[in-house]
Amino acid sequence: MTHADIFASALRFAKNGQPERAIATFEKAGQLGDASAMAELSTWLLRGDLIPRDLSRARAALRRTVEIGHVDAALLEAALTANGTGGPCDWRRAVGLLETAAKTDPVANQHIEIIHAMKLDANGYPRHLPPAEVLCRSPYVVRFRGALTQAECLHIAGAGHPLLEPSVVIDPVTHRAIPHPIRTSVSATIGPAQETLPVAALNRRFAALTQTPLQNGEPLQILKYAAGQEYKLHSDALPGATNQRTVTAIAYLNDGFGGGETEFPSANLRITPRAGDIIAFTSIGADGAPDPLARHAGLPISGGVKWIATRWIRQAPFNAWMPSISSRS
Repeated sequence: MTHADIFASALRFAKNGQPERAIATFEKAGQLGDASAMAELSTWLLRGDLIPRDLSRARAALRRTVEIGHVDAALLEAALTANGTGGPCDWRRAVGLLETAAKTDPVANQHIEIIHAMKLDANGYPRHLPPAEVLCRSPYVVRFRGALTQAECLHIAGAGHPLLEPSVVIDPVTHRAIPHPIRTSVSATIGPAQETLPVAALNRRFAALTQTPLQNGEPLQILKYAAGQEYKLHSDALPGATNQRTVTAIAYLNDGFGGGETEFPSANLRITPRAGDIIAFTSIGADGAPDPLARHAGLPISGGVKWIATRWIRQAPFNAWMPSISSRS
């Protein structure tokens, strides 16, 4: 059977409510050495739309895909091993998987070079952190100068670029993500299945800098602002959320553009982006309610293009595979 025949057969079973037969169709092809079929199966199991999501089975299918010799699957397996999707979170094994892939794949080799330059501990956290520069006490805003290298900034922007789409906000009534003129950038969410190992390391760096648990962070979001685009005055706290956003971390990935400062009007604070800097600030007050002083804006771009990476951090663990539950649990 051709790959198209295998896909069509599996799709027919899935649509007829026979997920196990769909899985068996791919697995049979995998036993015969069809790496593309096993890669497709792992994708279906991760997505959970055509067949029920099963993260552990997805990891098993991915392992078989890599054993057959699928290069892209090796990068994904390393990332899922690092973020604990479908199995234990194991940084050392993730690095080992990437090192193996790097022997024959130039993309994996680029990734492992970035990882080796990061000076990480055995769990993927930075061995050393830049000092915190307190910019404001209320709201609490700190800056970490030179927290990212140029290579890291380029990698992060590159990871988000293929996924860019118009940015959204959370509707206060429906709690759904909707487009809104308050936010005119384009953005990309780097979920657990889109992560690279350097992105996983950056998420750990955000956790270390903000002294928050890694599992409380939402997926990294990459934002691109062109001339005239902005994010008007807003709060990062979510209306009605019980698992509230408490801290925001923003990495500036480039500079050399006009405008684009991060402004906290109530604190009379305006921060000029500089490539490699990270700022972090609290979104709630001591009482746990959204802090009105933390309202901020990304000012309009007057020339050039601005790239940033944002990580919103919650009070409790956030499950990126079930965001609607994590947002309100």
